[in-house]
Amino acid sequence: MTLSWTCQCRHGAARAGTLHTAHGDVATPVFMPVGTAGTVKAMTADAVRATGASIVLGNTYHLMLRPGAERAGRLGGLHKMMDWHGPILTDSGGFQVMSLSKLRKMDKDGVTFQSHINGERFRLTPERSIEIQHLLDADVTMCFDECIHFPAPHEEAARAMRLSMQWAARSRAAFVPREGYGLFGIQQGSTFENLRAESARALTDIGFEGYAIGGLAVGEGQEEMFRTLDFSVPMLPETHPRYLMGVGTPGDLIGAVRRGVDMFDCVIPTRSGRTGRAYTSRGVANMRNAKNAEDTGPLDPECDCPACTRHSLGYLNHLFKAGEMLGPMLLTWHNIRYYQNLMARLRAAILAGRFDEEAAAIQAGWAAPQEIAA
Repeated sequence: MTLSWTCQCRHGAARAGTLHTAHGDVATPVFMPVGTAGTVKAMTADAVRATGASIVLGNTYHLMLRPGAERAGRLGGLHKMMDWHGPILTDSGGFQVMSLSKLRKMDKDGVTFQSHINGERFRLTPERSIEIQHLLDADVTMCFDECIHFPAPHEEAARAMRLSMQWAARSRAAFVPREGYGLFGIQQGSTFENLRAESARALTDIGFEGYAIGGLAVGEGQEEMFRTLDFSVPMLPETHPRYLMGVGTPGDLIGAVRRGVDMFDCVIPTRSGRTGRAYTSRGVANMRNAKNAEDTGPLDPECDCPACTRHSLGYLNHLFKAGEMLGPMLLTWHNIRYYQNLMARLRAAILAGRFDEEAAAIQAGWAAPQEIAA
């Protein structure tokens, strides 16, 4: 039996469900911490587990460069390498290929690019992307696709989407079915409704264990993203998990869950943790702000992470001002814990039939008077 998803409850379009994988079950809606190169930056695997995270993301592009897919396979795959015994989703490398526009040459068969590390040349095709993800032992494998920049004219968005659908069919043919493992297709089409519909039809005809919404959070802004999700999400099968790639802020997550999305990933909580930016029940705080220097209270009185229960805001301010690595470690832990708590609250609210009330209460907390990061 391949990877599957069951729905426990719906409240409006919002869904609470369970993703069943080879390495365990995942309650949805879920946020996946990003472990780009086989590690969630500034975190041990035990620390990631302690945040409540049940699934993490790995990056095909970065891992194929270092340590290399074949070497990763010889080392036991990502689960063993990372000491992460839960599920892992790997992206296909398509987003990174977009960001390497000056170092790549693309054709209908795939992409040839230079490593941003040492200039070495690599070739990535749908088949090779699937093979790499197999070697990494990803529970959830993503189709290889072309993600384009925003804004894009309709003609360019159509070309990239149709090429991605060809690559999706090739990805499906290359994928090796195993019990508890699955392949997700990726809907493309920028912000154009007719292209999103064409993409959804093509993916549904091929058939996947899950469906992702790609090509968003690339500069279009939250309002345009939500407008696109309003018509894009209902195009995807209700019986399968829906994954919004590379999103986002806490406000993005609430809005997307409201529209029927089940899975998310983003570097925001980890990257922000390394730069002194904290997401809290009272909004976004900047650890370097001088106001915090002598504050004996916790960063977030509603959080149970070590940064909030064992240290003062003044101490966290000191760590960042002194350049101590413990600061980014503690704040990354806090941010991931905040995201996990947020998703747990949204899931509980869906099950209780009070999603809108809970979402409003969370957002009202962000509007309370506080110190906000610039």
